[in-house]
Amino acid sequence: MISRAELRKIARARLKDSETLFQNKRYNGAIYLCGYAIEIALKHRICKTLHWDGYPFTNKEFDDLRSFRTYDLDTLLKLSGIEKRIKKEFHIEWSVVSLWDPQVRYETIGRASRSIAEQMINSTITILRKL
Repeated sequence: MISRAELRKIARARLKDSETLFQNKRYNGAIYLCGYAIEIALKHRICKTLHWDGYPFTNKEFDDLRSFRTYDLDTLLKLSGIEKRIKKEFHIEWSVVSLWDPQVRYETIGRASRSIAEQMINSTITILRKL
């Protein structure tokens, strides 16, 4: 298991990494890491909602929890127990971050613009504060 405290630290670190990449005009990487920050923060929130000490990590730990083994942000948001609130209060920000998919790691370098990366970082910051 990955502890709740560790999940929180990792999510914050991925956001910082994203901001560093953004400052260095590495927009594709900045967007990519924002998605992971949201994913990890949602897993932290799921633990909090379900009163778990940590999130499953190994294949064995996922034996009876297959639906929790996902990177899909919409699925994780549903599992977090706060989907309605996030989508209602932070509709714009969620619509930005929910476009993320781990496959963005294969996007052509330079495809992401500064403004798109900036929007993703700002939306990520807002969502992380509420998770």
